[in-house]
Parts: sequence; structure tokens; C-alpha cells
Amino acid sequence: ALKFLPNSRILPYALSSPFLEYLSPRSTLAPPHPSPLAARLFNVDGITSVFYGTDFITVTKAEDALWPHIKPEVFSLITEAVNSGEAIVNTVEIRSSEAGQEWGQKDTLEYHENDSEVVSMIKELLDTRIRPAIQDDGGDIEFRGFDNGHVLLKLRGACRTCDSSTVTLKNGIESMLMHYIEEVQGVTQVFDQEEEIAMKEFARFEEKLKEQKGS
Repeated sequence: ALKFLPNSRILPYALSSPFLEYLSPRSTLAPPHPSPLAARLFNVDGITSVFYGTDFITVTKAEDALWPHIKPEVFSLITEAVNSGEAIVNTVEIRSSEAGQEWGQKDTLEYHENDSEVVSMIKELLDTRIRPAIQDDGGDIEFRGFDNGHVLLKLRGACRTCDSSTVTLKNGIESMLMHYIEEVQGVTQVFDQEEEIAMKEFARFEEKLKEQKGS
């Protein structure tokens, strides 16, 4: 994945979520936040996802695509959209129960009056010590719960697909949370159903390649 810093705000000020993530061409057209720029980026061969942070854009490619071939076009599309002054993200009314984009109705790291003392401390550490580093890498993080000593987290953007995501969780996030909060026993990465299916398909594909090499 590559992170782009256009030197202008990307997300609408009225959006309560700290990110928007487009995982398919269809999602760039769907309510509540269609994005003309994301739609054009998906027209570039090899692009698999577009992630918007408050002031940055992360574009992820397929493993078999080469950045030297597609980066110039991606950079040109982003530069053109930003310089033209057009809205990067639009807001339209939702007419169905499902939204087209991956986003949160609110920031999951915000304090909630029903949070326990432990959960409040976890959110504080994630927001002030961990999120900035992840955003620097072109991603973001969501808090999905605290269950039996385990913190449930979901990585977004570049961190969602990078090979080092597990290392990031275990060596970085888990170590820090366990150091400061004795109630934390570990960190678990949460995957959506589509991601679990994709990982299983990829594992089967890798197994076939190994079998072919061995035959």
C-alpha cells in the first residue's frame, strides 16, 4: 500500500468517523458516502482498496501488480482531484439498511459513559500512543471490545493488508497495553466475514502452488 498526503482535508467535517474505506468499485458509488475519486482509482488495473483518513489517502494494490506501472496514474488522479477543488467524498441519503463503505457511525476510541475503567484506559492508550503511529503508516484502528482479558481490535487501511499486521498487533500494540494495564492478557485481531473468506481462498491458492512445485 502507498500513502498519499495531498495537503488538504479529505473527509467531510460533518463525518463523525475518522476514516472511510472502499473495498470494491461498487462501494465507491453507494450511499452514504460515494467518492468520484475512489471510483476513478478503482479503474486503475491492480487497485484493490482505497482508504481515506482525515488528511491522507492510502491506496492498496493486488500482489501481482507493480507500483512502478500504476503509481504515476494513481498520483495523477489524486493530484487532479485535489487541485480541481471537487469534493473527494459526497454525502447522500441511505436508502437501504447497508452502507457501501467501511466506516464507523462514530469513533470507536471515543470515551463512552458506560465504559469501565479498564476500557477507558485501553481507549486512551490506543488513541494517544498507538493510533498516531498507525495513521502515519496510512491506516487506522478500531476498538471492537474487551473480553476475558483480550482486547479486540480491527486494523484498517494499509495496516489491514500488510504482511506485518500480526507483528504490529503482537509486538507493538499488545506489548504496550499489557505493560500499562495489568488486566490486559492479549490482543486479538478481528476480521470481517469477507476478509476471512478471502484469506481462506488465498491459503488454498498457496497450497495449490506448493503442490505444483512439489510435483
